[in-house]
Amino acid sequence: MTGAKIKRQAGMTLMEILVVVGVVSLLLAWGIPSFSRIKDKGYAIQCTSKLRQIGVSLNAYLGDNGLVFPTLAPGRESRDDETPVLETVLRDYVSAETVFQCPSDHEQLFEKTGSSYFWNSLVSGQKMGNMNLLGIVKQEAGIPLVSDKENFHKHIGGEVNILYADGHIQKELQFTVELD
Repeated sequence: MTGAKIKRQAGMTLMEILVVVGVVSLLLAWGIPSFSRIKDKGYAIQCTSKLRQIGVSLNAYLGDNGLVFPTLAPGRESRDDETPVLETVLRDYVSAETVFQCPSDHEQLFEKTGSSYFWNSLVSGQKMGNMNLLGIVKQEAGIPLVSDKENFHKHIGGEVNILYADGHIQKELQFTVELD
């Protein structure tokens, strides 16, 4: 049979399929960690935004109360605890209760306690503009007011977000001490 043509069926060979699966696997292995980091950075930005909202609500509180900071405990053990804390005193000054929830709060602290953030109780009852921490008078730019309760952002540098009395928010490394 001269001139006979060999017909090839449409489709992929086993080798072609294995190559495609290998390439897709490599792309996924490279892309998933990158996507996870991007998601974590987005959560950290949302956390900063929520701290900014807390700062705005705190300014409104200060305006209503003669520039005197509220007297608050740093946090509470559970939502049932009647101790005055940030999320209970500022409740009327925020748009929603979820302002006190860091999106990276994987410890479920918001659900348990009502907030993902701690209050610096050293400023409780002090007047803005005349701050005195442990006998040291400081400018508002250096006085932390509210911070993350835990290191929620450990996947992007191990930093906690801190709201300062002058309204700026800064990321700082969290140091922990382990006792034997």
